[in-house]
Amino acid sequence: MKIFKEINHYIQVYGKFASTSISEATSFRTSFILMIFMDIFFNLSSLFTISIIFDHVSLVGDWNKDQLLFFTSFMLVVDCFHMLFLSHGFWRFSDDLKTGNLDYTLLRPVSSIFTVFFRYFKPSSIPDFFLTVGLIIYFGMKINLGLWQWIAIPFLVLLSFTLLALIEFIISCAMFWLVEGLGVNFLRMQLQSMSRMPDFIYNQFMKRVLTFCIPILLVGSGPVQFIFDPSKWIYLVYMLGGIIFCYYFLIFIWNRGLNHYDSASS
Repeated sequence: MKIFKEINHYIQVYGKFASTSISEATSFRTSFILMIFMDIFFNLSSLFTISIIFDHVSLVGDWNKDQLLFFTSFMLVVDCFHMLFLSHGFWRFSDDLKTGNLDYTLLRPVSSIFTVFFRYFKPSSIPDFFLTVGLIIYFGMKINLGLWQWIAIPFLVLLSFTLLALIEFIISCAMFWLVEGLGVNFLRMQLQSMSRMPDFIYNQFMKRVLTFCIPILLVGSGPVQFIFDPSKWIYLVYMLGGIIFCYYFLIFIWNRGLNHYDSASS
């Protein structure tokens, strides 16, 4: 019962975070509308790039055009979740470290990791959510996915989002020592971009490094490879292993960072 009360408490706290973010974002209507168009343009340009590639080739690796478009759509859904729940928090974290606002976060009776990274909700990405879901359904129908694959997709998206979030949380902990988060955030974004590419485009050495050392390629390639070929279930084992390892490593490095943190307000 205690764990359910705690989950309910965090849901209520997040509800307050979301309502505050929505009120703030919708107060600036022009900016809000432009952000919606920016997200839509980013998604359509990603698909358009794939179409241009297949004007010149018939296969990329073992995948045809519809398979690669499905992969891209899958990653766009994951990216949409990332934009909705996490994107603003990474940039604000650096400011909080420099200004001492992190002090107030540490005093709150909830996990500091939760507050730092989930504090800001991005409502302008809600229309983008419906677009990306529509895209994954459309391209999933084109490659004739079966019933079990459709059922698995929501769980696999959640798995991918969790792994991506943990990797980015760990990278962001470098801000405790560097303070200036601009370079850290650009590094985080570059790794995020790498996750949007299928693993087979990399040579064997880089593929192993980005699968086992920094498991960023598992974010997209892991679940999609499994959807296309269930015999590749080992990818999901790697993902679960990566999530467990990253979670405990995050707790370790976060606590080390807090011990190193000196309030800018003191």
